[in-house]
Amino acid sequence: MDKELLLNFIQHSLPVPTQTASYIADQFDNKVILKNDYFLEAGTVSNDYLFLADGFMRAFTYDADGNDVTTAFYTKNRIVLEASSFFMRTVSAETIQALTDCTGFSLSFDKLNRLFHSVPEFREFGRAMLVRQLVALKQRTLSMINKKAEERYVDLFESNRDIFQHAQLRHIASYLGVTDTSLSRIRRDFSKNG
Repeated sequence: MDKELLLNFIQHSLPVPTQTASYIADQFDNKVILKNDYFLEAGTVSNDYLFLADGFMRAFTYDADGNDVTTAFYTKNRIVLEASSFFMRTVSAETIQALTDCTGFSLSFDKLNRLFHSVPEFREFGRAMLVRQLVALKQRTLSMINKKAEERYVDLFESNRDIFQHAQLRHIASYLGVTDTSLSRIRRDFSKNG
């Protein structure tokens, strides 16, 4: 698998010399996850830091009533990571599943730590990725509090239409914090007005 996408992602995320970016990219291993297979299962410790080159994944957990609740969607050219399990070496409460065949490049926890300690540019790259994830999580948390479901739907539709091609409507509904029925109504209203 060609690492050109990964190399471009590294260089666009944080300007680094091509030689350093190539060295970092060479540390990643090819990874294939088939449709419906798991990248991470709840109850295990996350050991992979993945750059998703192609495909679509979903993270989910279960609420106190046993309902499946989507916590994140991952599209190509994104880092897939359950940060608390990966960095704290704790058991994950989330599962990450491929909704399509996926290809990417992964680093094990040990390899990532070696890079952190030996390549200063990788520390900056890693920090930039974590900051992006933290900001996205904060924005999502705030939107669940201060935006109406219709606004959250429009934001999701405008920021990532791939989700609507690959995810089941019930997964989108749980991600938005609405019932399937409410999502159907929101979609109807959106298509009338859009």
